[in-house]
Amino acid sequence: MRHEQIETNSGLMIVLILVVISIGGLVEIVPLFYISETVEKVEGVRPYTPLEQRGRDIYVREGCYACHSQQIRPFRDEWLRYGHYSLAAESQYDHPFQWGSKRTGPDLARVGGKYSNQWHVQHMIAPRSVVPQSIMPNYPWLLERDLDYSDMETRMRALRRVGVPYSLTQEEYDANVARFGPALADQFDINQARESLLKQARDNNFDGLPDRITEMEALVAYLQMLGTLVDFSQYEEGYFGRFR
Repeated sequence: MRHEQIETNSGLMIVLILVVISIGGLVEIVPLFYISETVEKVEGVRPYTPLEQRGRDIYVREGCYACHSQQIRPFRDEWLRYGHYSLAAESQYDHPFQWGSKRTGPDLARVGGKYSNQWHVQHMIAPRSVVPQSIMPNYPWLLERDLDYSDMETRMRALRRVGVPYSLTQEEYDANVARFGPALADQFDINQARESLLKQARDNNFDGLPDRITEMEALVAYLQMLGTLVDFSQYEEGYFGRFR
């Protein structure tokens, strides 16, 4: 009888649904406030350099996340195809993160270093020239457009506000030197963001064009670091993998 009263009263049904959802949400969320750290510390994980961050911005702008996830699940078929399962710590500096379940194309969580810079450039310009079965659209304009990094400092300041340890003060810079080393601390210094971006582009020439810095340069820099930060030799090989 009470079931019938609830099912025939839409207002009451909505209220009860909200109550149940609220209780479930509180059960999941409240314990997190009493855990000192919800993301495990993993050696090697660092923020993106200015060039990599601009590449990530372009990756998001072009909608690459719609077909490529960056989330390897702890299942044997995923582990065999893509590598070690994704760790939460690997995405701690991602805003927004690129996890997901949509895979029109392969997962890219471990793509860094798997192919050469030239392969990535050609793949973006004409995907089927290197992967005949690919259904990915062409992105030739990435090599035609010069990279706009005029607002790099502003972008890094915004990320700093949400917890990414880019430095503005000498104290923050010194903390990054102690945590990441002087070379990376220089890259994470907002005050020299453009110089750091230009130096990484010149030193690596990701797009094959030494006289220009294109959007392709930034995107390839981003792709080439994905999955390369963590030394997974410290993990046991196996179905789920655990710290030794």
